[in-house]
Amino acid sequence: MNAILSPLLADVLPLGLLFWAFLGVVALVFLILLFNFFGVWIRAWVSGAHVGLIELAALRLRGVPVGLVVDNYINARKSGLEMTVDQLNVHFLAGGDVQMVVRALIAAQKASIHLSFDRACAIDLATKGTGKTVLDAVKTSVNPRVIDCPGAAGGKPTIDGVAKDGIAVKAKARVTVRTNLDRFVGGATEETIVARVGQGIVTAIGSADSYKDVLENPNRISRTVLGNALDANTAFEILSIDIADVNVGENIGAKLQAEQAEANKLIAQAQAEIRRAAAVAVEQEMTARVAEMRARVVEAEAQVPLAMAEAFRSGNLGIMDYYRMKNIQADTGMRDSIATGGTPAVGEHKPKTP
Repeated sequence: MNAILSPLLADVLPLGLLFWAFLGVVALVFLILLFNFFGVWIRAWVSGAHVGLIELAALRLRGVPVGLVVDNYINARKSGLEMTVDQLNVHFLAGGDVQMVVRALIAAQKASIHLSFDRACAIDLATKGTGKTVLDAVKTSVNPRVIDCPGAAGGKPTIDGVAKDGIAVKAKARVTVRTNLDRFVGGATEETIVARVGQGIVTAIGSADSYKDVLENPNRISRTVLGNALDANTAFEILSIDIADVNVGENIGAKLQAEQAEANKLIAQAQAEIRRAAAVAVEQEMTARVAEMRARVVEAEAQVPLAMAEAFRSGNLGIMDYYRMKNIQADTGMRDSIATGGTPAVGEHKPKTP
């Protein structure tokens, strides 16, 4: 009998040892998990937001701060929010701020504002590194924010427009906005709101017939600007636009007319100078032509003695002809001197030769 049972006991005994060894390993792992995560696990269990030890260990293996995730999960569940530890884990691994997202969701729930977990995570990731947070977006949605227009970064203290009568009007506005959570991701920022409001104010002032109309009824600017849907495709919803201050500036129309008159005068002077220069050029050209004509006359007169000499040589002109010509010249000179009251030149009173 012993011979028969001995082989059977030899086979069963190693299996039993393996079973107990496995149980020991499981117990050891359980004790390690319990030792490391007992405080977090019991805190979640007492708060009604149960988290398994295996899930806590998985968080640790992923490099996620277990305490941060579990504490925010407890806050969310105690506030009635439906989410899982895995959702917080994924958002943390994506680089988001888990605590800020949970606080924003709690604040939105208390204010009866619809904000899903995915939308809150998207806003949190979109505002990362900008100095803003998803909680600020929710707070601005609950408590509207006032924006000065123009802003301090613009460098100009007022928004200047010119009415149709040419008088400049300087205005300041205060824009009350609240966050539009549905358009916060991808929507235009505050700078776009300020720019659009400034453009609307300039347009409203420019459409006024007189600066007096703007001073008498400043709210016409507000009504005109609000009717242009300036908050389209922005992260904000404009609640009101209030004109804080309106002042009269300089007479831009008169200044422009004076500058235009000065420009016209300069143009006329330039054209007159062009005409004067052209006249001077023509005068100089005429003077040169007169001198040229005189030179031709002198040249022609210089040919007379040569012609007379040639006539003497050829016998076409005699001595008596020459004397008659000289007498005629003397008579002409004498008449000229009598006419002008002068004395005849020497040699011009010679007696006539018969």
